[in-house]
Amino acid sequence: MDIFARSAKNYLAALDYYNREKFTYINLGDSEELWENLFVTIKRHNKNTFEVEKKFLARKAFIKIFGNHDLYWDNDPLAAVSLMQIYGETVKIYEGAILQTVVNNKSLNIYLTHGHQGDLQSDGNWFSKWFVSDIWAPFQAYLRINPNTPANNDLLKTDHNRIMYEWSSKRKNTLLITGHTHQPVFRSLTELEILYENLDLAKKEGNNTLADDLQNRITKLHLKGNNAPNFNGYLDTYFNSGCCCFDDGDITGIELEDSYIRLIKWEYNNKESVRAILEESKLEDLKL
Repeated sequence: MDIFARSAKNYLAALDYYNREKFTYINLGDSEELWENLFVTIKRHNKNTFEVEKKFLARKAFIKIFGNHDLYWDNDPLAAVSLMQIYGETVKIYEGAILQTVVNNKSLNIYLTHGHQGDLQSDGNWFSKWFVSDIWAPFQAYLRINPNTPANNDLLKTDHNRIMYEWSSKRKNTLLITGHTHQPVFRSLTELEILYENLDLAKKEGNNTLADDLQNRITKLHLKGNNAPNFNGYLDTYFNSGCCCFDDGDITGIELEDSYIRLIKWEYNNKESVRAILEESKLEDLKL
């Protein structure tokens, strides 16, 4: 089953937009599912996406980072040849990237990586790769299962995301942006956690109408086992780009532009791909 098929139009529309606006595209890995598929299959069925990505390469505005499902790009001796076949030029592959800027007269380091590092189930684990390619992929295709549903991403942070937050929160003037978990995170909080935070603020301000609306949205998202999180001491150091293959065709990502950081979503509206800002903040307003 091609779980990217529903999202392909949104992905192409997003890349067209960012190329027109002269963004740099940093791909955080697992873009090609090389645990479930052979390279020749990926090459044959994703020609349109590679053609759009080549536009960023032509502007020297494309950074490709590998993840656990496309470790092939980093550790296979034929990877350079494969990349040449799909992009028509040499493409360097990175484990991560660091952006540096100045905010509030202080240096700010923004680390970007896939996020599988240190995850023993994912970090080059041969058993995981075998299980995904030989067991999980056929089973998933047969039952038409896509685990990347919005409901699965409205929970409180996964254990792995909490580890990423703990790492970032201990570094001064540092932001960490990852992928891997398929769970969008903004200012160290998931969508459900952001709703809880806003509910608490609305109650303190006596805005009962807003509080009721937020409570209703929480109830719709709320799954068994979730409790209101404790936000005391939370820092805004961790962000997660989410996923480009949600089962409704939506894709999410992180934008950095004009001293703003945003969590964005591309979704279908009357069959047209539209960009929506889910959350945004000025870099200078982040609690670091």
